[in-house]
Amino acid sequence: MTTQTPTSPADPTAGRLSWFRRNRPILIVALAFMIAVVLAYVATPKGGEAFAAHDPESPDPDGTRALVQVLEDHGVEVEIVRSSKSLESTEIRRDTTVFVTGTDALGEQTASRLRERTDGAADLILAEPAPYVSAMLGIPYAVSQTSDAVEAGCDDARWEGLSIQADAVTAYDAGSCFPHEAGAVLAPAEGLTVWGAPQVLTNDQILRADNAAVALRLLGRSDHLVWYVPSFDDLAPDEAHSPSSLLPRWIKPALWLLLVAVIAFAIARGRRLGPLAVEPLPVHVRAGETTRSLGRLYRRSGDRTHAAATLRQAARTRLSRRLRLGRDTSAEAVVRAVAQHTGRPDLEVSALLTDAPIENDQDLITLANALAALEEEVRHP
Repeated sequence: MTTQTPTSPADPTAGRLSWFRRNRPILIVALAFMIAVVLAYVATPKGGEAFAAHDPESPDPDGTRALVQVLEDHGVEVEIVRSSKSLESTEIRRDTTVFVTGTDALGEQTASRLRERTDGAADLILAEPAPYVSAMLGIPYAVSQTSDAVEAGCDDARWEGLSIQADAVTAYDAGSCFPHEAGAVLAPAEGLTVWGAPQVLTNDQILRADNAAVALRLLGRSDHLVWYVPSFDDLAPDEAHSPSSLLPRWIKPALWLLLVAVIAFAIARGRRLGPLAVEPLPVHVRAGETTRSLGRLYRRSGDRTHAAATLRQAARTRLSRRLRLGRDTSAEAVVRAVAQHTGRPDLEVSALLTDAPIENDQDLITLANALAALEEEVRHP
């Protein structure tokens, strides 16, 4: 068997079109992905600052800047603190109310410093603390949520006749003001107060029910309000909250139980099916069947250039063997030997064996017939 030197396609345009046809699905997916990326980039607001939910400086629907402005209009001095270090340097008087949002950024050390720093404050209010924060600070857990209006329903004169409503209001298992099921939205704890309805304070929901009046009475009791937004940068290296800390406690036993069940199911199914049976299968495929299958594939893909190259390579291999040429004989050497043996011009033989252009199926059939005639002429000169 002889090898051939690489030959370039006769028609570069046809080769490129064939490549596009073969890779059409990949190109469509890539184009759709690029369009999605461009649309996402165009739709992203430029130049705006990203705020967290309930941020006192955010004008977004889930921000609380409107409430801060109303408090300031009523003579309340609102001081926004965004780090534990800033809280240490903030003046907290006996008439100061400290309100904490974004409690999921609290760690054990920052929570401990918060309790110490606000020990002499008039009130410390935590907005809907996460379960692990509640456990860390020893405050009540959440028991239920609702989007219905919740009446005050307590003896505190501040809330008499008032009600709140938001998309999500959380009740805790302590307290009596704004009760829902077995808990209450406003729940006192040891040295602090839990407020389970921070959405009541947001820009887009503060006008519902009596939300505005409740917000002013909750945060405007004193003339000085320290609004503390904890930062994850204040956490110690060993206090960073991993995703697993946000999962309920029963999730790990449930995962172990699921793993045992999967293993037991796999063992049961494996025993039921029994051992694998080895069966000898025929591996011989007729050459004619392979040739016809390849021909159908080439025709379906329209790759005439590849089909023509395959025909020429096979013809050169047979001619080289017939003329007793070496295994490493190049295509040019085969052309010269065939031309000398048959008496045909070198250009004619080269066109047949290397670079005659193929435009359509009829040209491919003509090439196949011409190669067959050339082989027959070499066999019987």
